[in-house]
This record gives sequence, C-alpha cells and structure tokens, in this order.
Amino acid sequence: MAIIRMNKINDTKRALAENGYSQFTARKVMGRGRGKIDVSLLEGARAGNEEAIALLGPAPKLYPKRLLTVVVPDGMVAGAVNTIIKVNQTGNAGDGKIFVMPLLDAVRVRTGETGDLALDEKL
Repeated sequence: MAIIRMNKINDTKRALAENGYSQFTARKVMGRGRGKIDVSLLEGARAGNEEAIALLGPAPKLYPKRLLTVVVPDGMVAGAVNTIIKVNQTGNAGDGKIFVMPLLDAVRVRTGETGDLALDEKL
C-alpha cells in the first residue's frame, strides 16, 4: 500500500505496468504526514493568493493524495517497492509512504484460483 502525491499517479501507474506490476487499485484520499506546513502555501500566501492564505489557518490541514494498493507475490515485493520509490522520491517532505503488509490469501472470484495463481503476476 502506498500513499503518493496526486501529481505522481500517472508516472507511477506507467512505471508499475512497465515493470510487470500491471494490477493495482488507486483511490483519491486526503491525509497528512508530520510536516507542519507546505512551503508552496507560504509562497502563495506571500504572493497574496487568498486560497493559500485560507489554508494557513491554525488547524492541521488534510492534503489530496493517492492511495495505491498493489498485491504481489512475496518474491516481487522489493521490485514493486523500488519502482514506487524511484518514481516518487523527490527528497522533499510529502513524497509519501509505503506500507508492506502480509496477505493471508487471494482468491480469484471467477475461477476460484487461490494464492499466487490468483494474482496473475509473473514470478
């Protein structure tokens, strides 16, 4: 599961597909990390942008992000993680997070296949 910047979703989808991770789900989500403020908001506020000024209020703000769910066999986890990092790492706060979690099983509803066979990924 990866949380990434909205503007990185197309590049991430393309890179995942090109590297053999063609099956994933993406959702629009709102969230925030531990960072206190987005520098671009400060720049916008300094320029007099009313929307940026409004976002600088006292309460923590939630920012639009994308949540990707990529399910792969154990042997493909490192490659999927590295692909996501390569595309999304800018070195700045807000690059995102990747959560690697165990999965008990997968079942293809149409055929009843289970485990790695249900994932359709090339091992």
